[in-house]
Amino acid sequence: MQKIARNDLMPLEQYAKARNDFRAKVMAHKKDRQVQIGKNTTLYFEDRLTMQYQIQEMLRAERIFEDEGIQDELDAYNPLIPDGTNWKATFMIEFPEVEQRRVALEKMIGIEDKVWVQVADFSKVYSVADEDLERETDEKTSSVHFLRFELTGDMIKAVKAGAAVSMGIDHPAYTHSVMPLPEATRASLARDLA
Repeated sequence: MQKIARNDLMPLEQYAKARNDFRAKVMAHKKDRQVQIGKNTTLYFEDRLTMQYQIQEMLRAERIFEDEGIQDELDAYNPLIPDGTNWKATFMIEFPEVEQRRVALEKMIGIEDKVWVQVADFSKVYSVADEDLERETDEKTSSVHFLRFELTGDMIKAVKAGAAVSMGIDHPAYTHSVMPLPEATRASLARDLA
């Protein structure tokens, strides 16, 4: 999947005019790109469109219009665009109560390495987590992680041919799975693969 370049972005004034329509398009697109695993974790699968939206929103919120600042945002978000052999996702651990979340994050240390995807009957592929920086301590894990799932050529061919895809988490404090994914989600993720 092609990375985002400076000339792919709208200037701030143009984005202000297009924002509502662009946001509606992105929200509709994202609907088929999220997978809730159990009731407290969700994978939000990223692609070129979701990252372009994220960059545009950051430029807008921070009023960034200088080349160096724009390049910083491109450098931060382009690595989250799939490369054709993988899926990339933002992994969120979500608990509504602060104290409940604190206790859960203490018990879930290492969960980001126990998230998996499985294509048909192939072996599970476990995530490569937080390649940009470490997000957990000895006391707790973070509520946000960035994951990459690297697929083999045979897995990619199978997904492209319509094979079922399942996802889950194998962690002592949190074990859940989604088998198989809804077809709209599977089809959306298949488009990330070369």
